[in-house]
Formats: sequence, structure tokens, C-alpha cells
Amino acid sequence: MIGQLIVEGLAIGACYGLFAVAVVIIYKTSEVVNFGQGEMAMFATFVAYHILTYYGVPFWAAFLMTLGFAALLGAIVEFLFLRPAKNPSILGLIVITLGAEMLLMGLASWKWGAEQKAFSLPWSYSSIHEPLPGVIVSDWAIAVFLTSGVIVTLLYVFFRYTRLGIAMRATQQNQNAAKIMGIRTERVFTFAWGLSSLIGTVAAMFFAARATLDPSFMMEPFLRAFAAAVLGGLTSIPGVLVGGEILGLIENLFGYMWPEWKPIVAFVIIVLVLCFRPSGLFARHFVKKV
Repeated sequence: MIGQLIVEGLAIGACYGLFAVAVVIIYKTSEVVNFGQGEMAMFATFVAYHILTYYGVPFWAAFLMTLGFAALLGAIVEFLFLRPAKNPSILGLIVITLGAEMLLMGLASWKWGAEQKAFSLPWSYSSIHEPLPGVIVSDWAIAVFLTSGVIVTLLYVFFRYTRLGIAMRATQQNQNAAKIMGIRTERVFTFAWGLSSLIGTVAAMFFAARATLDPSFMMEPFLRAFAAAVLGGLTSIPGVLVGGEILGLIENLFGYMWPEWKPIVAFVIIVLVLCFRPSGLFARHFVKKV
């Protein structure tokens, strides 16, 4: 029983971590927490559902088309909502992302309705393997593990060895200095939002395949992914993936013993981390001196 709880906790934790990576990419570049992240991923997942259901496109073709749409959606949100704001405060940026969230949720409800819909992937949650006696692993879980590992590895290479990745890191450290050095920070922000939306959509497809698809299905996963990001550290991509795994394990084990308290685990973790280690477990804490 314990082994099965651990496997399931690691699987859902990998999904939390993958979505937390999308949150962190924007934060690393612009120090903005995008509270519309879940709804951007939700809307793109509905686009995938529409392409698959109404046009009968093969899954992998629909998947690639959806990723392109997700990247475009992220760039559009940044260009239309964030860029026009002149020297906004952190609170102002939060309000802007919340406005984008409400708009996308309203559009999805208007277009596809509020009823729940089934969304499937080639890796079924019901297709299972038993690598050890009493331990069951689904195709869905295996796909989540592999996808998370591949994406984090590619991001590490991207931020470490490519010019655009280095430009994104420089912009996060000091936007004004990056501009002086000739980095077009506006384009960096647009790319970061597009990349974040793309990765968030991949995670959202896994969440939808595990449960159901409706305009509000990403609200709880976003809160848990945000808790994973806070736990791992909002500036550490590998850290947030590990934070997602820790959160998934704690939530699954805690939910087995006290199921009625399971929904609050993520919020308790956020409060505890912010009180005792605000930078997270795997990020460095910097103090600005004036």
C-alpha cells in the first residue's frame, strides 16, 4: 500500500512540477507571477480538444498544432496585457494577470460550455503495469515522468548554452543593464510567455486526461503547482520539479490518512515555506541593500 501511494504521489507530483516550471519561466525573466497561467493552459487544451473532436485530426498533428497555438497565446497575452502597462507595480501586474484569467475563462465557457468533457491521450490512465508486487504504474504516469525529465533537461541546456537563454537570465538579473548591453528585453519577455504557455499546456493535457476537461479544471492544479514552485524556489527550475515531487508525496500520503484535509495541504506548505525559508528549498536568498 505504501509503495503504491509513493508511486502515485510521485506521478502527480511530476505533473505539478512540470506546470510549476511554466510558472517559474515567467518569474525568472520578469519577476511576475502569472495568475492566468492555468487558464492559458486550459484554453489551449480546449483548442486541442476541438481539433481532435470536430476535425478528426490525428493526435500528434493536433498536439503540435496546439503547442503552436499555446506559444502564440502566451505571446499575445504578454503583448496585449503586460506590455502596454507603463511601470506597473507588482500588485498592478497581478491584477492584469487576473484580468487575463477571467477573460480566458469566460471565452472558454462561451465557446465550449461549462459541462465536463472527456479528454484522452495515447497514454491511458487505466492502462497499467505491475513492475513490483502490489505496485501499479499507469502509462499516464510513465509518460509524465519521461516528459518532465526531457523538458527540464532541454531547459537546462537552453538557459546554460544558448544566446537567448543567457539573454533571459540576464534580463531577470537586471533588466536595465540588459537593455544597455543591447538585449531586446521586450522580445525576451514575449518569448518567455510563449515558452511558458507551451509547457503549461503540456502539463494541462496530462491533468485533463487524468480527470475531465472544463473551464475551471486548472484552478486547483495551478494552486498546487504554485505551492510546488514556492517550495522548490521560484528561481530554480530543477528545484520546482523536486518541489512538485515532494508536494505530491506529502499530499498523497496525508490524503490517505486524513482525506478530508487533503485540499489544504498545498496552502499549508505555502505558508510554512514563506515563514521559514522564503526563497524555497533550492534557490538562493538574496537581500537587496539600499
